[in-house]
Amino acid sequence: MILEELLESTLEGMGYELVGIEQFGHNKLLRIFVDKKNGINIDDCVAISNHLNRLLTVENIDYGRLEISSPGLDRLLRKETDFLRFRGETIKLKLRIPIQGQRNFVGILRELNNGIIKLEVDGKLLDLELSNLEKARLVPKL
Repeated sequence: MILEELLESTLEGMGYELVGIEQFGHNKLLRIFVDKKNGINIDDCVAISNHLNRLLTVENIDYGRLEISSPGLDRLLRKETDFLRFRGETIKLKLRIPIQGQRNFVGILRELNNGIIKLEVDGKLLDLELSNLEKARLVPKL
């Protein structure tokens, strides 16, 4: 959690949003997903990588290789602000505890209010608790 807080505050100060972190064992790969309003380009990734390499060294955070990446077309939705930002978009989500025997849903994100996601599936609105969410991603528009 300390790493996430460090990265989030640092990236926010640089004008970026931390979308996610992946860490992989034996080669100590640290992959950081970032975004900004108009998207990420290679120059952004280079600037972030250079800055974070120095920061992680100063903070004595052990890693073997650092990768900076955009979140991609199927961006992960984690925070309440993500759900508010992407209202009207089609999302795919998985619940921790099934509702009516179902854990996986695809629908249009209509709203997030007081921890309740309103998802339109086949013309019907479902109320799903954000606290029951295991994973949510945008469905790419192709």
